Amino acid sequence: MREVGVAPGRGGYQQGLAAARIVFSARSALAEFFGVTDSSRLIFTHSATESLNIAVNGLLKPGDHVVSSTMEHNALVRPLHLMRGRGVEVTFVQGQPDGSVRVEDIAAALRPNTRLVALAHCSNVTGTLQPIGEIGRLARKCGARFLVDAAQSAGYFPIDVGELGIDLFAAPGHKGLFAPPGTGILALGPEVELDPLLVGGTGSKASSPEQPEELPDRFESGTLNTPGIAGLLAGLEFVKETGLGQIAEKEHQLVEQVLEGLRALPGTVVYGPGPGAPRGNAISFNLAGQDPATVGFLLDRTYEISVRVGLHCAPDVHRTIGSYPAGTVRVSPGYFTSAQDIEYFLRALKEIADKR
Repeated sequence: MREVGVAPGRGGYQQGLAAARIVFSARSALAEFFGVTDSSRLIFTHSATESLNIAVNGLLKPGDHVVSSTMEHNALVRPLHLMRGRGVEVTFVQGQPDGSVRVEDIAAALRPNTRLVALAHCSNVTGTLQPIGEIGRLARKCGARFLVDAAQSAGYFPIDVGELGIDLFAAPGHKGLFAPPGTGILALGPEVELDPLLVGGTGSKASSPEQPEELPDRFESGTLNTPGIAGLLAGLEFVKETGLGQIAEKEHQLVEQVLEGLRALPGTVVYGPGPGAPRGNAISFNLAGQDPATVGFLLDRTYEISVRVGLHCAPDVHRTIGSYPAGTVRVSPGYFTSAQDIEYFLRALKEIADKR
C-alpha cells in the first residue's frame, strides 16, 4: 500500500506495472497451490461468499436442479434460496447427526436435470469433513458441475481441484491462507462457463460496451483489492515455507487437546465427528444447563477469550445436529494458538461450569 498504492491494469506507468506483477504472482502461486492448470481461470473476489454467488448465479438457469445439503453455511444457502425463487429446483440432502453427508444420499437426490452439486468441504460448525473426492466423481459421472465451498479447508488440507473433480472452487483468504479480510478466490474448471455477476471497468476492451469474454477480466470488474491480494500472496508463501503438513499437525494437536478437555467436563455436549475421526478446526460444544450466549459472554468479559456463539450463519446445520435454536459455543484453534492458551481456556470453562 505504501510502495505501490495503485490499481493494476489501469496504466503502463511503473507503479501500475508493479501492481500488475503482484496480482499476476499471487494468481499464479494460488493456481499452482490448488492444482488449477490455467491460472487465468483463478478469479480474485472479496470473499468466499462473493465467489459462491458468482458461481451459483452465473451457472444456474430456470429448470435446472441443484443438490446440496443441510450442512451448509448461509453463504451458499442464501444464493441457492434466491435461485429457487427464480425457477431453479434445489434439494437439500439431510446430513447425519455428526454433520456428515452420505455419498449414497447425494446419489439418490440426483436427477436428469441436475446441473450442480454444491456443498462445503468442511463444516464451519462441527468441523466435519465431507468426502468431496467421491462426490466429485459422482457429479462428473452424471454430468453435473461440482461446486466446493472451501472456506474452512483451504490452507488446512491438501486440495487439488483437478484430482478431486472440482469444477468450481470457492475460498476466502483470511482463514487458512493467513490473508487480510476482504480477499477471496474462485477457481473455474476448464469447461466451466459462467455469466458474470458484476460488469464494468476491467482495464481491457475499453472501447466496447460488452463485458470482455477473456479470463480473468470477465469476472474482475472494478478495482481489485491489490493490497489484500499482496497479503494473500504473503500468507500463501508462509503456508508453503512452513509446510502444510506442519501446520496441520500442530492444529490437530491443539484440536485434540480441546476435545479431550471438553469431554472431561461433566455433562458437556461436543458436536461433530467422534474420537479419532478426521476433522477441521471448528469445535462446537455446549456446557450442561448453560446458554451458549452466556458462556461466550463470560469467556470474553472475565477471561478475555474470544469464541463465537449462536447459529454461526448456519441454522440448518444446528437443526441437523440438534442444537437449534440456541446454537453452540464454537472455538477454533489456529496455528498461532499455544497449548498454554488451550489450558487457560479449559480452566476458564471449568470455572464457569462449577459456578452454575
